[in-house]
Amino acid sequence: MPIENPDDELGRIGRVLNELLGRLEYSFDQLRRFTSDASHELRTPLAALRSVGETGLQKECTPEEYRDIIGSMLEEVTRLTRMVESLLTIARADSGELKLAISTFTVLDLVHEAIALVDILAEEKNQSLTVSGDPDIFIRGDRIFLRQAVLNVLHNAVKYSPTGSTIRISVSRSKHFSVGESRAILEIVDEGPGIREEDQPRVFDRFYRVDEGRSRETGGSGLGLAIAKWAVEIHGGQIGVRNVPSEGCCFFMSIPASPSEVKPGPVANGELPNPLPSVKAL
Repeated sequence: MPIENPDDELGRIGRVLNELLGRLEYSFDQLRRFTSDASHELRTPLAALRSVGETGLQKECTPEEYRDIIGSMLEEVTRLTRMVESLLTIARADSGELKLAISTFTVLDLVHEAIALVDILAEEKNQSLTVSGDPDIFIRGDRIFLRQAVLNVLHNAVKYSPTGSTIRISVSRSKHFSVGESRAILEIVDEGPGIREEDQPRVFDRFYRVDEGRSRETGGSGLGLAIAKWAVEIHGGQIGVRNVPSEGCCFFMSIPASPSEVKPGPVANGELPNPLPSVKAL
């Protein structure tokens, strides 16, 4: 709405209404983009399923060939299932419906649990995963969501690092002197191609891929890092990425540390403190 005098009462009301309408327009625009991108991502594995099935019906096949066809279809089903689960997690987080199961645990325990889930993929590429750090750094939060955040970052490191490379995971403590807060710092350094500086602020956006030419087998759905960002931020932490000279890139997480004597307990009302931070769906 046009505002003639922004300093009088009507002008102030007009500014408030304009800001409200602007936020609503942005929310609807974000919803449209997210729906469009989600539809596109879901359509791709469905098309692959249809294509493989139709190809298998066009001719008589041996039992071995039918097994290959069924195996290919199951791979697409697995990919589709992972994507749907990620979309459901984001949708429930946006609406604030997810609940946290709070407990106190060490960061190294969390790292070893994530490594156990990705270790087979690393072995297939003859990669080494090294872990170092203080075993007495505790954090307080939802173990499942934070483990998923670490796992998503580790999975990317394994996926984009070359065969025979080393992925280094380190845990340390940092003191925020201005507020007297101790924070747990988790760093994951790979030997991959790195990420251009202009792309680094956007790698945590939903559906964003640094290289649009990557295949789905290596590029994923573009949701893993968005979920990792949400999981870290709802615990009052920060996540980021930077390039490491002569290596690849370093993903780092900073989460408020907890004294080891803190006893596990439920979060207030059993609900998340905040919905998923707003990220641009590209």
